[in-house]
Amino acid sequence: MGTIDKIIQKFAATGYQIHPDAVKLIEQHNGSTKSMVQDILASLDESVLVIAPEHIRNVQQGLQPAINTTRQTTHITTAPEAIILSDVTDDSTCIGNYNEFVRYFRDRYARLGEIIRKRVSARPIETVNKGRQINGREDITIIGMVSGTRATPNGHRLVEMEDPTGTISVLFLKDKDAFEKSQRIILDEVIGITGSLTNDGGLLIANNIIWPEAPAKKNKPHKTGEPTYAVLISDVHIGSNMFLEETWSRFISWINSDVGNEQQQMLAERVKYLVIAGDLVDGIGIYPNQERELAILDIYEQYRLAAEHLSGVPSRIKVIIAPGNHDAVRQAEPQPALPKQITSMFKSPNITFVGNPSLIELNGTRILVYHGRALDDLVAALPDITYCKPDKAMIEMVKRRHLSPIYGGRVSIAPERSDHLIIDPVPDIIHCGHVHTVGVSKYRGVTLINSGTWQSQTEFQKRMNLEPVPGCASIVNLNTLETSILKFYT
Repeated sequence: MGTIDKIIQKFAATGYQIHPDAVKLIEQHNGSTKSMVQDILASLDESVLVIAPEHIRNVQQGLQPAINTTRQTTHITTAPEAIILSDVTDDSTCIGNYNEFVRYFRDRYARLGEIIRKRVSARPIETVNKGRQINGREDITIIGMVSGTRATPNGHRLVEMEDPTGTISVLFLKDKDAFEKSQRIILDEVIGITGSLTNDGGLLIANNIIWPEAPAKKNKPHKTGEPTYAVLISDVHIGSNMFLEETWSRFISWINSDVGNEQQQMLAERVKYLVIAGDLVDGIGIYPNQERELAILDIYEQYRLAAEHLSGVPSRIKVIIAPGNHDAVRQAEPQPALPKQITSMFKSPNITFVGNPSLIELNGTRILVYHGRALDDLVAALPDITYCKPDKAMIEMVKRRHLSPIYGGRVSIAPERSDHLIIDPVPDIIHCGHVHTVGVSKYRGVTLINSGTWQSQTEFQKRMNLEPVPGCASIVNLNTLETSILKFYT
């Protein structure tokens, strides 16, 4: 590492940026560079954000420290706080018995059903089954969980629904408007269906579907003052042969304001949060023959290297880390935060570990962080949802008010007392990863971000014909929710 890089790194480690002309002045100093750096740090006023040439000259001339008047921002060397609003960590009690699963699905039905019930008047299924005297011309609404769906020999769609009182079959006729919407019904979701009973009362002929989707939110009021930014990333996969270390180093250099044009450096200076949505490391034994693609075969060594890589993040930035399916926690969702024997490797006080999913508040903005394993199930269940556009799959989550509506797919779900995967309350941002592609959308006032990966294509992805989008950082202005993408992969 050259002298210039050492100088820049020294100041970055203490949370300061330094102007290139100031670096040159330090280089030209005849005495000890180390001593010079220490004198400069001791002389700085709290208002200093970027070390300028005049700060160097003041130290060389033995003058009092100058106050930086080029920016009105108060320099902060400690990270801001992140408020954790919900997280299963330290609140998991289930052991996986039958009664717990019954309680779990009843909680899911009750909470999602109540959201729909606030919008329509619905009958319990039991009263519909018993009410054969109901006029067949009268529309009725039921709210239930989908237990089955299939095409009939005549090309119609038959959906089986259940609630705590009973079950009923619902028919979507292929020549009716509701038929197309019925193609998007998936197993285990909670929906409302409006229709009319057949004469014998044994079948409901559907004419509409009501999903519990988020209500349309008004645009978030813009905050005044200097913008505050959060960087959202995921799927770093440290320990893999395909981990893009050079790309990651460029990202760390940028977030320290060491690289980039003037606008990009100014953006980096205003970053206050870094949120990682799972798969910090590549893990061990996650998929067949994974060991052939590992640079580090010890899970603890993977995390030690991860801690080293994250130590380059300035102390002024709060780092929030959630686990994913490659991390060293239980596979069943919701996942608790990483255990203490791993988190103790991360010495930076600016790092907070949360579960998956977790709802956090940063600078007044609510962000729902979810690694996104359920995106696999949604891609498999809905024909127009692809890995290339993961944000479209996230829209389906918002429609269903649930991060993982399908039970028994690729996602294992732990039967906790409360369903932690329900999207309630509705956040300002949902941040996912897992699929290694990038997508940004806004749906009903919610900003949806899938933030890509820092790993090149694996053999498994080649077999899946999945082309990753590596080296991207999603940057959100927390004052306005405007989102941009910076690409570090070349």
